Amino acid sequence: MPPDESGTNDVTEHDDDAIVSQRAPEPVGPYPHARRVGNLLFLSGMGPRKRGQKEIPGVTLDGTGNVVAHDIETQCRSVFENVRLVIEEAGGRWEDIVDVTVFLTDMKRDFATFNRLYGLYFTTCRPTRTTVEVNALPTPIAIELKVIAALPPAAAG
Repeated sequence: MPPDESGTNDVTEHDDDAIVSQRAPEPVGPYPHARRVGNLLFLSGMGPRKRGQKEIPGVTLDGTGNVVAHDIETQCRSVFENVRLVIEEAGGRWEDIVDVTVFLTDMKRDFATFNRLYGLYFTTCRPTRTTVEVNALPTPIAIELKVIAALPPAAAG
């Protein structure tokens, strides 16, 4: 099917299994926050941005929009909150997470802090995890998570 040239990001009109959160940050492209397939919930990459805000938690920009500093702890906490919001809007819970892919832009600098916080947030569930370093992310952020959750039968129906 050819792309829709309207420029809109309204995926809910055509996709019954798409989850578009009213609390998580707006997607930076034409995709939903998540898509449900059976009892599985696949979240799109989630960063630390906040809905309706221009400033990104934990990011300091100079006058030309270049990152001059980032606080990985602030960004991690914000990313975890955004993931929670999407999962809850889909009828799930944090404990339903079964797999996490982590994208960091500075593994050497940020991995220890990320790993410590991850351990604090994932105490009752232990999803599988892959952590990779990437050269850049679509917005000036230092972390993004890609998450899969297995929703309980009541939420998956």
